[in-house]
Amino acid sequence: MEVSMDKKRNVSIIAHGGAGKTSLAEAMLFNAKAIDRLGKVDDGTSHLDFEPEEQKRKITISAAVHHYDWDGCRVNVIDTPGYSNFLTETRDSLRVVGGAVVIISAISGVKVQTEKIWEFGDEFEVCRVAFVNKMDRERASFLRAVDDMEKVLKVKGVPMQIPMGEGPEFTGLIDLMEMKAHTCSLDGSGAFETSEIPAQYTKEAAAMRENMVAAIVESDDALTEKYLDGQKIAAEELKKALREGVLTRRFIPVYLGSAVKNMGVNFLMDAVNLTLPSPLDKGMIRGHIKGIDPRSGQEIEQEPDPSAPFSAFVFKSLIDPYTGKLSIFRIFSGTLHADATVLNSTRDSKEKLSHLYLMEGKKLKEVARAEAGDIVAVSKLKDTHIGDTLTDVASPVKFAPFPPVAASLSYALHPRTKSDEDKAPSAIEKLMEEDPSIDFHMDEQTKEFLLSGVGQVHLEVAVEKLKRKFGCDVELKTPRVPYKETIRSHVKVQGKYKKQSGGRGQYGDTWLDISPLPRGRGFEFVDQITGGAIPRQFIPAVEKGVREAMLSGILAGFPVVDVRVALYDGTYHTVDSSEMAFKIAASMGFKKGMEQASPVLLEPVMKMEINVPDDKLGDIIGDVNSRRGKILGAEPKAGSQTIKALVPMAEVITYATDLRGMTADRGIFTMEFSHYEEVPTYLSQKIITAAKPEKERAQ
Repeated sequence: MEVSMDKKRNVSIIAHGGAGKTSLAEAMLFNAKAIDRLGKVDDGTSHLDFEPEEQKRKITISAAVHHYDWDGCRVNVIDTPGYSNFLTETRDSLRVVGGAVVIISAISGVKVQTEKIWEFGDEFEVCRVAFVNKMDRERASFLRAVDDMEKVLKVKGVPMQIPMGEGPEFTGLIDLMEMKAHTCSLDGSGAFETSEIPAQYTKEAAAMRENMVAAIVESDDALTEKYLDGQKIAAEELKKALREGVLTRRFIPVYLGSAVKNMGVNFLMDAVNLTLPSPLDKGMIRGHIKGIDPRSGQEIEQEPDPSAPFSAFVFKSLIDPYTGKLSIFRIFSGTLHADATVLNSTRDSKEKLSHLYLMEGKKLKEVARAEAGDIVAVSKLKDTHIGDTLTDVASPVKFAPFPPVAASLSYALHPRTKSDEDKAPSAIEKLMEEDPSIDFHMDEQTKEFLLSGVGQVHLEVAVEKLKRKFGCDVELKTPRVPYKETIRSHVKVQGKYKKQSGGRGQYGDTWLDISPLPRGRGFEFVDQITGGAIPRQFIPAVEKGVREAMLSGILAGFPVVDVRVALYDGTYHTVDSSEMAFKIAASMGFKKGMEQASPVLLEPVMKMEINVPDDKLGDIIGDVNSRRGKILGAEPKAGSQTIKALVPMAEVITYATDLRGMTADRGIFTMEFSHYEEVPTYLSQKIITAAKPEKERAQ
């Protein structure tokens, strides 16, 4: 159906993993008759968790978009991931919506992933309502969940309903706005019967309504006066103030029910229509439609008006091996027709559109046009990626792209067959198009191809998708640590190469002064030849011989760094000397010198910032110390601590998995290379022994 701008809603459903986001979205779609059956996550029939990797794990891995019509409003709903490995898609979806439904568990309250997602919502100034889910489960408590939300998320929760019974006795709810009781059907149909409030709940309902009214009127000075004067406030006045309070993010209205049993979901859908913003409500919230003019660099604002110049932001891509790439975007202004030519202002390239679609989970519904406030998809754009801006050719605008996602876990990728090796580069490129939080590169030293991601499950899913979508079968192995070698003392050595085997011989004689450099200086070659002891044309060959010898050190075959080599003397033969002879002589001399100059192993040290809950601070500091780490300090934050430390890479290759286990998935960290340090003597021999087979193969 066609709806006016004020009747459009773009809404993400957010919470920690397992809170019931997908079940709630399914119930909303079912109630609005957008789907004909109530899909279930547990039996793999969900319309939104349709990827095999999601059905296997029974979790949402990627954001899924659908839409429904309810009481005159068109609602685009985005079901988002809640597990820490996949929160990038959740963050991306919050960039393009005006509102969100945050689910609070009636059993476990707020978990750490919800806190992180809540921060994303704050970053994008998203308006929110809360839904206390699982009211039908054992140990469910509505008021405890509201209290936990207020304490952990530091927001004011305003209960709009109270439950009739909790746990297995949960039968329905009391609407505090209308002061009516609604007994919900248990068959998943969403049906309910309305009646007067049962006697046992009248006192509690009256008290909770008083609290609700007092909280809502605070968003309107005139209503506050009216309330303090004891005047009656009409329902319409209260609803208007409720909407204003949500749009200005002064409080969070709280609803309740059971998503799996489709109890109370209808009333939440009414609340979405009533309280969450339309594209026109940007005056009360920060509209996410400010960009820059790519020609002048000036900030401009796109009006959420179908007659304004077209602009849209691409927040998701889907790659299908048969139909190609699908780019999904939110239109912020203007009107788009299926056959339009638009400008990708991020990359300064034009794109010709063909088919235009509405997303319905894994299905597509073709449409001829779309306008401001709509979320649509286009297939086979040649040069458009996640985070790009599509805009009117004549009136371009560019929105800020997504910030890069720091990978926290890397594995070496090994194709299983030659065919898989051939397929891997293009398959991974397509996978990265769909998921920019994946990184793929070759380690210059170890020559291993490294696949990096947010966590263990993230990379496992990536490998499964590579095989399913692109027929590329690979395995992940722990990557090799890029150790290096250096020296600690100063030596002078001769490197001499003399070969006579009939005819012209080979002769090169070099004297090298080898000394250590400060850490991080690399390599320095100095020509100190005087008096023509070695002809000038052979000097570059000496440096080349040293550099080649440095590629494989004498301890374990690792590259040599932080060394100064001075060529100070030598001899030559007028007939037998050559560049090759001097290169070999220099290489021999350098290797001999390394043996005499107290060689040592160096290991990479990583700079880490680890954010953990207050109650885990001592455990994590102790763990970092046990990994040969050096604690630099800890900064307190709200309910957590950020530990700064330097830790050898060898000790934290799988730290993403380890930290998750130690903190019950409540800890997060970032890590980047800092510098190289000497490996302790007691570990050196183990590393040298382990590297011996590889060194022998290289020789």
